Amino acid sequence: MSKAHRGKGIKELPAHGRGVCARCGKESIKVLYEQEIAGEKKQVCKYCKAAIKNGKAI
Repeated sequence: MSKAHRGKGIKELPAHGRGVCARCGKESIKVLYEQEIAGEKKQVCKYCKAAIKNGKAI
């Protein structure tokens, strides 16, 4: 099974995939998942990706 969101696959990304989550606002967290928020594609952390999938609010 591929592990695209770990180590080797994220080395080529700016800041190694770390930044500010567009949903929860956490800083210096891995933002590797692209989700549609308010009609726009945004990068979110894995916790927010799971919350969006399960239909939970912030």
